[in-house]
Amino acid sequence: MQNHAKILWTTDNKDTALNMICLYAQNAKIQGWIEKVTILVWGASQTLISQDKELQEKIKEMINDGVEIIACQACAEKIGVVDSLQSCGINTFYTGQILSDWIKSGENIVSV
Repeated sequence: MQNHAKILWTTDNKDTALNMICLYAQNAKIQGWIEKVTILVWGASQTLISQDKELQEKIKEMINDGVEIIACQACAEKIGVVDSLQSCGINTFYTGQILSDWIKSGENIVSV
């Protein structure tokens, strides 16, 4: 049985971010539904995070609760938000291989 929630967050829709991605990821971790929760932040979601203080605070809270949040370095560089993401505690690095490994694993990926 898979015990790792892998979430690919690409949407710039704040309602979806708060009421699906953040709500589920944080609760899955703190309620013990899933042992490990990883969110991969990619593309437009990075711009949203860099511009929204409420989301930045929510991300810090989730990280403190044990949710792993990582972001694509290449996207962050193109958009110009590396520092903003890192100031929230998000680790940024080149994630193409990580996403490829997730896909090849055959495990489920939630993509929003």
